[in-house]
Amino acid sequence: MMLVYILLGVGAIVIVWGVMAYNGLVTFKNRAGEAWSDIDVQLKRRYDLIPNLVSTVKGYAAHESGVFQKVTEARSHAMQAGGGAAEQAAAENMLSGALKSLFAVAEAYPDLKANTNFLELQRELSDTENKIQASRRFYNGVVMELNTKIETVPTNIIANLFNFAKREFFELEEEAAKQPVKVEF
Repeated sequence: MMLVYILLGVGAIVIVWGVMAYNGLVTFKNRAGEAWSDIDVQLKRRYDLIPNLVSTVKGYAAHESGVFQKVTEARSHAMQAGGGAAEQAAAENMLSGALKSLFAVAEAYPDLKANTNFLELQRELSDTENKIQASRRFYNGVVMELNTKIETVPTNIIANLFNFAKREFFELEEEAAKQPVKVEF
């Protein structure tokens, strides 16, 4: 009879542990989804600022159409990037490079650098870049915790049983893209 109670106790402990492990994995999965959503919000804000910035610079440097086209195409590509973090990161790398060339063009126009609208757009873009960086760090931290839970014993048993999948980190591939977009003159 004592053996039955021991087996029931062990079974109850295993069931409670399984429920707790499952709930922990669900929590991290949901946090990762929320963190990705935060990145999307900041990227949307960035995408909304770029046309205003381009049109402001266009007024001063109309003959630099190749740069404007490159920024517009990179923005469009970044907005349409779907799939995982790797594809989004690659598109963001292209956009960051295009923005750097836009700011390089702006360097040549002192009147533009003094324009209040341009200065405000610079400040907004700089703030947005900081928020994107913070959102990316938070997302990568949550993904690291989720992936660790999925890979480590004993929670990997529950993760495999319920098909929890590892997530990709949001990483910048190009060394130059790891530098923030220069928005100060």
